Amino acid sequence: PVLASAHENGCICLWSIQGNLVKELLPFSKYPSVPLTALCTDVSTKMLLAGSKEGHIMRWCIASFLEDPQNSRNQIKEELCWRAHSTEVVDLFHEEEKDVVVTASIDGSVRLWHAMNGYYLGYFGQPRKFELSDISRLILPCDVNNFPTIIEEESKHMKKKKKFENPLMLDRDK
Repeated sequence: PVLASAHENGCICLWSIQGNLVKELLPFSKYPSVPLTALCTDVSTKMLLAGSKEGHIMRWCIASFLEDPQNSRNQIKEELCWRAHSTEVVDLFHEEEKDVVVTASIDGSVRLWHAMNGYYLGYFGQPRKFELSDISRLILPCDVNNFPTIIEEESKHMKKKKKFENPLMLDRDK
């Protein structure tokens, strides 16, 4: 068993049940470290999710690390980061059967996201039913303008989920 704690410096600490520090995680993102305000895992503890004071959700794969924490090759891999709210995330949980993440913010909104890619599925109180089977459309809530970011394991560079090309060209006639 491992206990996870979220800290104001943006770090997640993993502790043994004897109280020894096993691992420290610092989210890898383009944003400076901000206080983490919520943590959860899926039922099988394969993924760890964290919410931040600025409304971001980060997802790590922790399965191989938990199988053998002493093996240095079994690393914890941050896989995904997305902006879920424009204000602080106060709670989140993963619903395993539907593979969705539910997030709640201090602004009073409760939102539903696809757990594997961070796609927005809707909010509680919306007039239409949730479309959990159709994740092909990438939509965002009105107060969020950043698409989910996949974190490449090999290069540790961040890659946008959707890529838009807007080349700048000089037009001397204009």
